[in-house]
Amino acid sequence: MPIDETIAGYSDLAFESAFAVYLLAFVLLIWQYAGARTKQAEARELVAAGGVASPTSAVPGRVVEAPRKPWSERLGNMAYAVLIVGVALHVGSIVLRGFATHRFPLGNMYEFVTMATAAAMVVGLVFLRGQRYRSMWVFLIVPVMVLMFLAATVLYADAAPVVPALRSYWLPIHVTIVSTGSGIFLVSGIASLLFLLRLRQPEGEEHGRIGAIARRLPDARTLDRLAYKTTIIGFPLFGAGVILGAIWAEAAWGRFWGWDPKETMSFITWVVYAAYLHARATSGWRDTRAAWINVAGFTAMLFNLFIINMVVSGLHSYAGLN
Repeated sequence: MPIDETIAGYSDLAFESAFAVYLLAFVLLIWQYAGARTKQAEARELVAAGGVASPTSAVPGRVVEAPRKPWSERLGNMAYAVLIVGVALHVGSIVLRGFATHRFPLGNMYEFVTMATAAAMVVGLVFLRGQRYRSMWVFLIVPVMVLMFLAATVLYADAAPVVPALRSYWLPIHVTIVSTGSGIFLVSGIASLLFLLRLRQPEGEEHGRIGAIARRLPDARTLDRLAYKTTIIGFPLFGAGVILGAIWAEAAWGRFWGWDPKETMSFITWVVYAAYLHARATSGWRDTRAAWINVAGFTAMLFNLFIINMVVSGLHSYAGLN
């Protein structure tokens, strides 16, 4: 069937609008992050006030107005609402791309990165809902926007039919699972990086440049648990994607595994994340060492996504780039 250029144009417009909305949310999040008070600052204010409520608050018959939420909290709530709109546009761009091409929209690097970043944002909406996680959005939305910018410029491909090798029912199964797992690993990797940053700023200390950045983050244990929980979800998904890819390879190329660069790097990435989960459960490794292994897995995933697809030649060279 011919490509519907009108719907394809709407898809691109939704993608660009999502990027613009994320940019607005980023500005609000930066504002909120800069104005957020730390627990230590709030404790000092309470001590300075004597640590007691105003006597007039207990007078019978007096109507006491509820305290207004601080600006930082209100900005955080606004940013979260804006993020929901951005994610809706982001997902909408994927759906419209599928309608425009009459296929599942995962046939090139542009579409893969769009799906992976959308998955990361959806996971973020699920796991980073509470007030204590709001400060993390500043650090999650930056790599998402960088990846989206690269997708819209360097990796962009016009809506078109896929190459014959990808015309298979395995495309939506295999690539959807892998891209979703990659998006989840993005959240996990950011959480581990922030965990390592938070460890350099112990609770109760707020000095130095690192302290100025880290003191508004959730505590280190919360960040570590977030990295672990998201990896627990992403690891079996990514592993299932690798296995299903091997089954597709047998149907397409007559062998399950041929140590193609993409296959090899995907397997290495999976092993690194398996090492992280093992380290996370091993005494003496579950803190800093495990976090560094998770960061290594995140790096391997990015290497597999960009370097292997764009630089190394192999059977999986379907980037859609000239």
